[in-house]
Amino acid sequence: MAGIASNYTRREQASVLVSTFLGYGLDFYNIMIVVFLMGAIQKDLNLSLTQAGLITSVTLAGSIVGGIIFGWFGDKLGRKASLQATLALFSAGAVLSAFSWDFTSLLIFRLIAGIGLGGEWGAGEVLFNEVWDRKKRGFGSCLIQAASTGGFAMAVIVAVWAGTTFNPEWGWRIALLIGGCPILLMIYIRYSMPESRLWLAYNELRKHGELPMDKQTAKSPLLEIFRGASLYYTVLGMLLVSGYMFAYYSVSVFMPRIMTIAGATPEVLRTVSLILAATVAVGFVTLGYYSDKIGRKAAVGVPIVLSIVGVIGLNFTANGAFPGSVFVWPLVSWYLIWGVGTTCAGMFGPWFAELFPVEIRSSAVSTIYMTGRGFGSIAPAAVPALVPLAGGELSTAMMVGLPAAAIALAAAWCLPETAGRSFAVVESKERSPGSAVGAEGAAYERI
Repeated sequence: MAGIASNYTRREQASVLVSTFLGYGLDFYNIMIVVFLMGAIQKDLNLSLTQAGLITSVTLAGSIVGGIIFGWFGDKLGRKASLQATLALFSAGAVLSAFSWDFTSLLIFRLIAGIGLGGEWGAGEVLFNEVWDRKKRGFGSCLIQAASTGGFAMAVIVAVWAGTTFNPEWGWRIALLIGGCPILLMIYIRYSMPESRLWLAYNELRKHGELPMDKQTAKSPLLEIFRGASLYYTVLGMLLVSGYMFAYYSVSVFMPRIMTIAGATPEVLRTVSLILAATVAVGFVTLGYYSDKIGRKAAVGVPIVLSIVGVIGLNFTANGAFPGSVFVWPLVSWYLIWGVGTTCAGMFGPWFAELFPVEIRSSAVSTIYMTGRGFGSIAPAAVPALVPLAGGELSTAMMVGLPAAAIALAAAWCLPETAGRSFAVVESKERSPGSAVGAEGAAYERI
């Protein structure tokens, strides 16, 4: 069974890559489209600013719940089943949101969508990393993460198209309705994508009582990720993702405002957003290609340092007026450097998957990532609160993300290197924090 993870045809591997790529792209579309449409939604449903904020908050809160629930689901009932369930839920939430009639209905429907969105990333990443070539996991995962830039660009384009093509009452509804496309992706997954054979093999041993005693007596995966060596990895993983997300949101949410203050028009903002999306996409692909050679630590650490440099540059150039062209605007140059630095997120999927055994892998990956996203959601409230202390300068208040980035960098340094690690059906439960090192996974028990 040791070689079971490699028994996939190229067609099966391609179907998993395509499914997870499209799933994550549509996931990001569903998150960002509401941001771009909120003005129209507020006006049509007569929402207050506080209510609009709650819509965003409940979506993020739902994603945390979804990550935990569907992470457990993936360990107990299968990776493929978990991915299909998450796609069904956030598709349903997206479609229902398009037919909202007031604040309460929209709040409930976005909560449903948020729960589904929270589970999709972990389910897709775990399945992909158990199916893909272990020597190319970093590259493949970065391709999937690059789908976020496509989802972002799609949200920008659809929001503008829907808002200018249809009347105000229907434009935002049609844009949200498009977010229900994953329903079609579910059909493709059902008939084309394989289940993880690694998980299937483990599940067979579990059903027949053939697991080692420590595996048979293990508690829920959601508890096991906080026991033994897994606790060490879980805590560091949460610090890494939380620091990254806080630093990310402390910049991404406020850059449109910074550029608007400098004199940028909505058309300029759209142009900059699309340039950023294209630049980050190239950054993901480039980082992914080299990550499997230089290792997870370097592939996370170098981009984080780059993002820190970018934020410092943003602070020094934020007060300059828009020069009339985005191509000679220093602020945009630093913004792009920061954006390339955010590509370290492409390593979260393979690194966390390589740290945990199969029976708790889905719970660990999903819980770590969504908990970090939840912590990062504090940044949009923290930055404005710090503006008075920063002398009224929004760009200076955004620097609060730097300590968070430093925490992420320190957490990455403390995690063991795992690039190229083999997966086994049964792995040693008690392992030291450094035992994940080694391309062949020699520190893990195999059958």
